[in-house]
Amino acid sequence: MKIFYLFGEYFIELSTELGNTFKMFLQVLTTFFSGKYDKKNTVYQMVSIGVKSIPVILLTSAFTGMVLALQTAYSTRNIFNEPIYIGSVVGFSIVKELGPVLTAVVLAGRVGAAIASELGTMKVTEQIDALYTLGTNPIRYLAVPRFISMLVMVPILTVFANVIGILGGFFVSVYKLGIAPVVYQNDILDYMRTEDLFHGFIKSVFFALIIVTTACYKGFTCEGGAEGVGRATTQTVVISMVMILVSDYFLTALLVMFGIG
Repeated sequence: MKIFYLFGEYFIELSTELGNTFKMFLQVLTTFFSGKYDKKNTVYQMVSIGVKSIPVILLTSAFTGMVLALQTAYSTRNIFNEPIYIGSVVGFSIVKELGPVLTAVVLAGRVGAAIASELGTMKVTEQIDALYTLGTNPIRYLAVPRFISMLVMVPILTVFANVIGILGGFFVSVYKLGIAPVVYQNDILDYMRTEDLFHGFIKSVFFALIIVTTACYKGFTCEGGAEGVGRATTQTVVISMVMILVSDYFLTALLVMFGIG
């Protein structure tokens, strides 16, 4: 009976958290469509989330493309006695999967943790309560700018990651493996369609929503002082990464079902 009690308690707690998260999300949508949000803070968040994340995103995607090209060359050489279809493997892998997923995972660690810790610190030091006292809606002032910034910047960063990842594969293919540049280029252009580009782009929007929703909710509900802030930050990163990987499968299945990629 104790097992059923613990399961029921966990289910109720999970349902409550999901309900409160959805309630916060509806408040964000209502505030956004009303136009009553801090536009100056939104621009600041775009710079903090997007521009300052470019170096780590580009570094990650470049070496991902490079190692993909190297592994593909060695694998196809063992099968066909020569490296073939490297451009196709690198292009499709980066654009449809690794580009959006790795970008989201990196941003979950860098941006998601920062949002959760910042909002969590404001919560435990009663700064958010002070906003209520001053008649300022924390959702309008704190959450909406971060939602807008994530939904705008994550797809843009994903495009950067795709381009740099493919260029990384090009560098290895041409200068290490001795493949002609036109061969690598044709492997991508001959097989890749516009739908394949949208496949990863659509995923990046959902991944951005997962990260910012988790981070804002954990920050707004943080309790327990400095320890609580650390716990909220850790939970944000872990939950975001798990949800990104889990949702990636279902998004792939849905997009393929609708003929997108």
